[in-house]
This record gives sequence, C-alpha cells and structure tokens, in this order.
Amino acid sequence: MDKLVLFNNSIKKQFLNKRAAETKFGESITTINDVCNIYETLNNLDVSYVIIGLPEDVGVFANHGKPGTRNAFHAAIKVLLNIQDNDYTFAKKVLILGHLDFDTELEKLSKLNSQKKKDIVKARKLTAEIDKHVTQLIYTIVKANKIPIIIGGGHNNAYGNIKGTSLALNKPINVINFDAHTDFRKEEGRHSGNGFTYAFNEGFLNQYFIFGLHENYTSKDIFKALDSNKRINYNSFEAMQVRKELKFKTELKKAQDFICQDNFGIEIDCDAIEGISSSAMSPTGFSVTKARRFVNEFAKNKNAKYIHICEAAPTPKNSGQIGKLITSLITDFIRGQEI
Repeated sequence: MDKLVLFNNSIKKQFLNKRAAETKFGESITTINDVCNIYETLNNLDVSYVIIGLPEDVGVFANHGKPGTRNAFHAAIKVLLNIQDNDYTFAKKVLILGHLDFDTELEKLSKLNSQKKKDIVKARKLTAEIDKHVTQLIYTIVKANKIPIIIGGGHNNAYGNIKGTSLALNKPINVINFDAHTDFRKEEGRHSGNGFTYAFNEGFLNQYFIFGLHENYTSKDIFKALDSNKRINYNSFEAMQVRKELKFKTELKKAQDFICQDNFGIEIDCDAIEGISSSAMSPTGFSVTKARRFVNEFAKNKNAKYIHICEAAPTPKNSGQIGKLITSLITDFIRGQEI
C-alpha cells in the first residue's frame, strides 16, 4: 500500500464548510490515521462503504483519449463532504480512505507524445503498473467485507476492480457497465478501452452486460465478438432512447436477470451521460436522472460488490457540477443498498 495516501482530518478541514444547525456529511464520516495492518483496520471498522480515489489519466492517454480524469476525485470530495448528514445519506456507514498516488506515473506521462507509437507503448506499460496497485487495494477492501466506491481515473481501472474483487471472493464476478462503449477492444497493451477484455480472457470476469452502448462507435468486429459469446449481453442507447424499440425499465430488468444472480460490480462511465465533461464527451446520451436511477436500481441487489464512477474530466469551470454529479451517484448507490 505504498501508494495509498490517507484522507485525514487536516485535508477534510480544507474543504468542509460547517453551518450552524446543520450536520454535514463530512462531519460524520470515518477516517483512519495509519496504513499499517490496513486489512485488520478495515475489517474491524463499523462501516460498510470505503471511498477511494484514482487520480490518473494514464490509461486514457494510452487509448488516445482526452485527459482530465485525474481531477474527478478531488471535485467529488469537495462536494460530498458538504452535503447533509441525514436519514438519507448514511454518512456514519462511510469511510473515506483516500487515494492512490500516481504522481510518478503522471510525471512520466507528461513527457510522452500521444502522436508517437513508442510513447503510446510506454503509456500502456504504465497503465499495467497502475493495474497492480488498483488490484491490491480493491482486493484488500473486498476481503475485509467492505464495499469499495471507486472514484475517478479512466475506465482502464475496471480491470483492477474486477480482478481485485474476483481474487478476494475467490471466483469470477459479473459486471454491468453503463457505457457508450464496450471497452472490449483487443489486447494490445493496457489502456482504457480494453479493461474488460483482459479481465474476461484472464478468467476474472464471468458475465458482462453493456448498457446503452452507442451504435455509431461500435465496430463490426466488436459486435461480432459480443454476439458470438453467451456470457456477454448488451443493448444500445439508440434502441432505447431514439428508436424507442426497447423500454428503459424493461432493459433494466433484462440486465439484472443476466448479471445480478451472482456477485457483480457496477461500472459507470460518465461518457454515457449527455453533455458531461469526460474523456469522450458526447452531446447525446442518457440524462443524469436516468443514470441516477440506473445506479439506484442495481444498488438494491445485495450481490453488488463495488461501484466505479469513471471517465469524468472536470475543468476549473465545471468542477462543482461534476462534483455534484458524482456525489449524487455515490449517495444513490448507498441509498439503494440501505433503503
């Protein structure tokens, strides 16, 4: 856990805005002060959810995407700490653990040119190194019988989430991916577009459902790969929201039947939400409200083992709004589990 930077009270004080006659979420959450024996510490804590940040965009760069996903965790925490602690937010069940420090990898990334093939190869090797740290942390949290809430970074981190959870449970897991893209591209070195491919082919991912993929950005080869594998299922955004061939509620049930009978992870790619600043921002997509409904519906199932909210790329101008979006998805997940 050499890369784990703990979230502590001094950091909290920088962002927490107290008000008379109110109790803020950040006043009631749990923090820890020592990374020694972290498994035992987590295992003994009376919390259910462990929030961690992955401030990196190495995997996005390695996939020729737009950087900025390194900023999502910071944007989310600033907002999350200052929502209300009440009967609907369950702050006392939450530990904000901290984030993984990828400054070394980001410094190396800053010297690379995305137009050079050899630099893309270097970025993909860096992504594979990041995988190891994410896998270890997720493994530790799940092994301690807690539910990770993972914020930020590129969708490359789905691989570490899946592998770490699978190893902790000693069996493959299922995954539901709310995404405009399959992220099931070929194994060409690790990046944000093939985390599920690697997890699937290495035996950590069992059944995989992509919810709302965009038909314009899915190749014939990928459609062929999806259609030929009984352990993979999907629907498209256009079929639901444009042509109205499929109903959102019915498709939720279809995905739940495919995924939720066993342990599963929830992956939320902010690219799938209309107009959200992200690594592959789109003017068309699901509304924020539908994304929130999606999270809440899947969170109701007790087989849910983690949620990952990724690919958001906040800027100084919209950091507050992105923080509010991620905070809403976090609390929708917790409410789904608790209510």
